[in-house]
Amino acid sequence: MTKGQIESKLSEAISKFEIEQMGRGPEKIRTVIFQDLILIRLNGFLSISEKNLAKNPGGIQMIKNARTALFENARKELETTIKTVLDVNIVSTYSDVSTKTGEKIIAIVVDQDIEKLIK
Repeated sequence: MTKGQIESKLSEAISKFEIEQMGRGPEKIRTVIFQDLILIRLNGFLSISEKNLAKNPGGIQMIKNARTALFENARKELETTIKTVLDVNIVSTYSDVSTKTGEKIIAIVVDQDIEKLIK
């Protein structure tokens, strides 16, 4: 598979993960592989209720806390999802959401240079 094909498969797998584990999939998703780093950018994943809640400063923190807790609880499933596409070990995983833009970024560090594996 090419790098672009792997990135596309990862996007599909992460989108499915988001639907199954977080209750809602993104409107748009893009995955980029850079050496031992996988960056996933999700747009349009906040629900209407979350968008309304984000209009209030206390609501912003509630959304961030809830989304972080959901993500942490599903971390093993996320790692399994990544491993269905790539045979790598995951070193660390990071995630954050922006209630201002409705974006979510997931960063995954793996134990080898993926770009070298596919060349």
